[in-house]
Amino acid sequence: MAKKTVKTAWFCTECGAESSKWEGRCPVCGAWNTMVEERVATATASPAKGASRQRRATRAMAVNEIEALSEPRIMMPSKELNRVLGGGLVAGSLVLLGGEPGIGKSTLVLQNLLSIKSRTILYVSGEESATQLKLRADRIGRGSDNVFIVCETSLETIFDHIEAVQPSILVVDSIQTIASDALDSAAGSVGQVRECAARLLKYAKAENVPVLLIGHITKEGSLAGPKVLEHIVDAVLQFEGDNRYMYRILRPIKNRFGSTSELGIYEMARTGLREVSNPSEMLLSHDGGDGLSGVAIGVTVDGARPFLIEVQALVSTAAYGTPQRSVTGFDSKRMNMLLAVLEKRVGFKLAQKDVFLNIAGGLRVNDPALDLGVICAILSSNVDMAVPKGWCMAGEVGLTGEIRPVTRIEQRISEAAKLGMTDILVPSGNLKGIDAASAGINIHEVAKVEDAFRAVFG
Repeated sequence: MAKKTVKTAWFCTECGAESSKWEGRCPVCGAWNTMVEERVATATASPAKGASRQRRATRAMAVNEIEALSEPRIMMPSKELNRVLGGGLVAGSLVLLGGEPGIGKSTLVLQNLLSIKSRTILYVSGEESATQLKLRADRIGRGSDNVFIVCETSLETIFDHIEAVQPSILVVDSIQTIASDALDSAAGSVGQVRECAARLLKYAKAENVPVLLIGHITKEGSLAGPKVLEHIVDAVLQFEGDNRYMYRILRPIKNRFGSTSELGIYEMARTGLREVSNPSEMLLSHDGGDGLSGVAIGVTVDGARPFLIEVQALVSTAAYGTPQRSVTGFDSKRMNMLLAVLEKRVGFKLAQKDVFLNIAGGLRVNDPALDLGVICAILSSNVDMAVPKGWCMAGEVGLTGEIRPVTRIEQRISEAAKLGMTDILVPSGNLKGIDAASAGINIHEVAKVEDAFRAVFG
């Protein structure tokens, strides 16, 4: 068999052109900063006479011939993490966890690992020292004799530690800090991230050991490194939130072993991350804005999980020539569209008024069903009349002022009834096939924005 030597070459990510050295501009397609380093293997000796390459015997199989086996899963201590993963961590899987700096990625992983007592775990840190990780473990209030910490950035040395420890779970924090000696480029480059991830994937599948990769994100919000990194991993989890607020959301972007519609919510506390099993109770103020204008409760769904959110609005006469429009946690362009609908279709003069909108709790909501809650909060502040206590709403508002149907209306109604709401506004015709009598809450169907205004304020 031919002996092979490994060398590297530079390839353009746009056109695939090959070069023996790095060039700022691709000589073929002319694209800038697209050359990445990759390993290539070349044969230096001809095979022996009469020798033939051995191929593994494979056979095409019909779908009905394939035996579907259930994937063994490792249950994590966090129920929210298990839900997002689809029922636990699958053996031999490669999971990528991304998020902004300081959002709590390492804390989430470490506090889960420290609670597992029956498995040997290797935590590879390329960013923090062992002392820093020990201080974090003390802050979380958990210790462990089966979680081993190694601070290393060389991929080859990491595999030496893997051989010595023989872990049941491997964590690499972070993949952008790991570099292989086979490439000359710096850690975090496209070639290094691709090579290290491919080697770790091969290890995970060959040894049936789950590997957790922690990754950085760019200023645009996408995961740093090549896009192929997201393709080769089995699951991509996004840990998001605002450092100025206490809530964090764990959202699956890709999951080969579960649904991407699940959602995990955590609260950042002094002793680590605390699971929020019922986010609706925490996202609502204790008095629910009782007696205050400009407060409405919207029923939203993120993924497959419904919860109630408090929408706060303040409408006042513009003190300066140009009215202000300030939005927190909601799409500013969509709010401007809703204000135009109120101006044109309902007759409320808001063009010369300041409008401030805030989603309580620091969350950002993209569900169009929150439109009706935003409308009611703005109208409540404009006429200085409070929304009756126990009322909530869910509905999308169109440009003609109609209330459009929304998805998962039965789950929204059930969540509102479970939290003690007495009345809910829903789009007209959205209750087909649903037994409204047994919902445990008064349901008001509205077709237009003016209908919602009359139903709430009389």
